[in-house]
Amino acid sequence: MEKRIVVLGAGESGSGAAVLAKKLGFDIFVSDFGGIADKYKELLDSHGIGWEEKKHTEELILNAGEVIKSPGIPDEAPIVVKIKDAGIPIISEIEFAGRYTNAKMVCITGSNGKTTTTSLIYHIFREAGLNVGLAGNIGRSLALQVAEGDKDYYIVELSSFQLDNMYEFRANVAVLMNITPDHLDRYGYKMQNYVDAKFRILQNQEPEDAFIYWNDDPIIKRELSRYKHGKLYPFAEEKHQGAAAYTDNEMVVFTEPVPFNMELEELSLTGKHNLYNSMAAGISANVAGIRKETIREALKTFAGVEHRLEKVAKVNGVEYINDSKATNVNSCWYALQSMKTKTILILGGKDKGNDYSEIADLVKEKCSGLIFMGADNSKLMEFFGGFGLPIADTHSIQECVEQAYRMAKSGETVLLSPCCASFDLFNSYEERGRLFKKHVCKL
Repeated sequence: MEKRIVVLGAGESGSGAAVLAKKLGFDIFVSDFGGIADKYKELLDSHGIGWEEKKHTEELILNAGEVIKSPGIPDEAPIVVKIKDAGIPIISEIEFAGRYTNAKMVCITGSNGKTTTTSLIYHIFREAGLNVGLAGNIGRSLALQVAEGDKDYYIVELSSFQLDNMYEFRANVAVLMNITPDHLDRYGYKMQNYVDAKFRILQNQEPEDAFIYWNDDPIIKRELSRYKHGKLYPFAEEKHQGAAAYTDNEMVVFTEPVPFNMELEELSLTGKHNLYNSMAAGISANVAGIRKETIREALKTFAGVEHRLEKVAKVNGVEYINDSKATNVNSCWYALQSMKTKTILILGGKDKGNDYSEIADLVKEKCSGLIFMGADNSKLMEFFGGFGLPIADTHSIQECVEQAYRMAKSGETVLLSPCCASFDLFNSYEERGRLFKKHVCKL
């Protein structure tokens, strides 16, 4: 009898996993507690895959041999608890897809910088003419790409939630950008649980694999000795023992496997955090054997990522920047650090247990005003209320942009870098960013 696989959640990853499972001959069923987008219904229907939405029918789910769970569904969800109680294994779409491909996996995780770094690595591999796919938390479902025709390399952005349900998957190149508090609401408000999830990226590495990481991250430094890993390729701003990349005299220096360097100002991305992203991407490409000339050229031509320090428009001498992807405090810290002018900062959304003290000094130094945009801004008001800065309390994107227009003076910057998830007022950080751009362009 063929094995039954049930997929929970019919978004990009779930529907892709279902198509691959069907192609492999499994008995497959998809269940989503919310609504399923039309494009995914059409995809499932075209492959003859049964699905349900707005409910979980237990008798159709608890007879599975294995469940593939969307990373957005928490372990506390009642159906997940019942699946565990029934002793049914739960895996992620990435874990499932990884079983059926021989491609080399370049995997990127970290609290911040992972989407930019992932996109940058993909850009370099594509410029090198390699047969490469972009997957994970970004791009198209890895499972769907494996189903449609395999690649030689996949560049995979991995969130901690995806790593939680990965067991046998092996990252040939693992990149860990940094670890700062994020998603603590999903980890019992225990930082160590979140740290452990991030380090799962190393769980099946062999000695010939590569581990690329930020050398100066205190948590990575503390934890590294607990894990088996491939060859170490640390990067940092200052030269250090064993450095695979560092800066020296306005140059970024790559040391191994093939040494080369390039001028800092040639990098297409600016700001210190982007220097680290560029180093991690350059090492990843170098380890994969891509020619140094190609790496250098690709680091010069990369156009950046939407919703990540994205310049929107200049209105009356005021620069508007969309950093909607800053869904945690550390992300906002990096954004503020890269500001060259006085800044009106837009904060707010669904708070995941944030500690705003991390950005307090930068807010005092860089900001000339604050705009709170969320369903409930009381925590922000409590923390920033005594800073002596003008504050606007808003509850919609339109109101927020209007207040920014009133508050900002010529020569200043308006920065949407919310520190929070978007789910109180929006469906996603992408929607929040797009609506911000739309209203700015109407000014």
